Amino acid sequence: MVEVTDLRVEVGGRAIVDGVSLRVPPGRVTALVGASGSGKTTTGLALLGEFPAGAHVTGEVRVAAGGLVGYVPQHPAAVLNPARRISALLTDIARTQVRDLPRGSRRATARARVLQALADARLPDAEQLLRRYPHQLSGGQQQRVVLAQALLLGARVVVADEPTTGQDALTKRLVVEQLAAVAARGIAVVLLSHDLDVVRALADEVHVMRAGRVVESGPVERVWSEPRHEWTRRLLAAPTTDPGDRHGPETDRAVRPVLSVRALTARHRDGPRGPTGTTGTTGTTGTTGTTTAVHAPELSLYSGELLALVGRSGSGKTTLARCLAGLHRDHDGEILLDGTPLPRSLRDRGRGQLAAVQYVFQDARAAFDEHRPVLHQVARTAVRLRGVDAAAAEAEALTTLTRLGLPPDVVGRRPTGLSGGELQRAALARALLAHPRVLICDEITSGLDTVTRRGILDVLTGLLGGDTGPGPALLLITHDLETAAVADRVAVMDAGEIVEQGPARQLLTSPRHPFTASLVATRSNFAERS
Repeated sequence: MVEVTDLRVEVGGRAIVDGVSLRVPPGRVTALVGASGSGKTTTGLALLGEFPAGAHVTGEVRVAAGGLVGYVPQHPAAVLNPARRISALLTDIARTQVRDLPRGSRRATARARVLQALADARLPDAEQLLRRYPHQLSGGQQQRVVLAQALLLGARVVVADEPTTGQDALTKRLVVEQLAAVAARGIAVVLLSHDLDVVRALADEVHVMRAGRVVESGPVERVWSEPRHEWTRRLLAAPTTDPGDRHGPETDRAVRPVLSVRALTARHRDGPRGPTGTTGTTGTTGTTGTTTAVHAPELSLYSGELLALVGRSGSGKTTLARCLAGLHRDHDGEILLDGTPLPRSLRDRGRGQLAAVQYVFQDARAAFDEHRPVLHQVARTAVRLRGVDAAAAEAEALTTLTRLGLPPDVVGRRPTGLSGGELQRAALARALLAHPRVLICDEITSGLDTVTRRGILDVLTGLLGGDTGPGPALLLITHDLETAAVADRVAVMDAGEIVEQGPARQLLTSPRHPFTASLVATRSNFAERS
């Protein structure tokens, strides 16, 4: 049992959590929902006794005796040692629990506990997974490894921070089943989520937060059917997507693509990698010491067009996108910008080529220097890649950030003073200041509430052009088929292969490939159950 009473957390004289009280009973799922920056993560971390640096904290957090609290972060790579295999990360924990056993049975018992924890976390192919390093796993797999660690440690409370961010409909269903199974074992689950479908399907009790306060609480069915607060009604009413009349005829293929892929085969090498390493390792074994992660014979991006790349966690979406951006250089084939081959590594690309292809990461926090104000980092892109003077760059940065809903007092802070959703919008602004020809957005809406997500999608579709001509080509990596519906075209990946691509309306209503059909059917069934 965890109980929070009148919790208030102030940073720099500003209350980021203000008067929050809640009870988290064992065997139940308690959800905190609200817009980015509403205080959900700060409240969740308070259950572990963790607070922002320099915070002034009042109120009380009580955890029952022996009640270890485990935390599964939104971006789990940050808490997994990149230099150690998954087997070592889990076995270290299991070994501490078998020290009282006879020496001859310790190793086998520890191994059995590791495999059981992976099974409880719904991670198949455990033997193969244990040999990998964290960077060789997809984000969803990393997340479940962290959950396995918490279960191995004997956590009686699990705080799951956006556990379905970046997950496709099939994997999302598995996450719901996984957390429901955890609760069925008598473990209290605290779910921090923007995904209202998941909250309704999984939670027993929901607390709606806004600006650090809980504005509404109650059983999930009551809150959904009879929301009492205006903000709750806005969250529930906001559509995830509304493609409307934006879809025109399919792009004229007589127009030369701004970016194209020819016979691309990307690989992962066994062993730890540096910053150019990548997640997503589904594929077949290639040459000794490598794994083929992606095989893409042909893919084209056109100016003024939005292409959505969808698929399960680990299907190779991010690996393919990182190849386009020069972040994953271990590949064969060609990537052409306006018909001219691009160097495989961004280190070999010129300033114009770097500006032309911009990447917005899913983990925006890791992409910012924590010691410098966000505004300066955003403006620096225009200075470095376009040669704009500092004053003009800062003015352009402020205009762009404001358009994305970030006022000057927010962007004047260092990254630690912004929420994850606010940093995501700042990362988008930074990429836009390069005036890119191609903009790659990797799950940038998956960690946002429905209202903010709608706003970001409006911004993205607004970039595609108008009276002044076509805008950049947009590649939107997403697990969410509703978000993909705003695209002009959709490409579907499975096990490192592009199995189907075509106009969005056609593909999402009349899929031809069995895997695409399973994604569409799963999403429909999930929405009906929730």
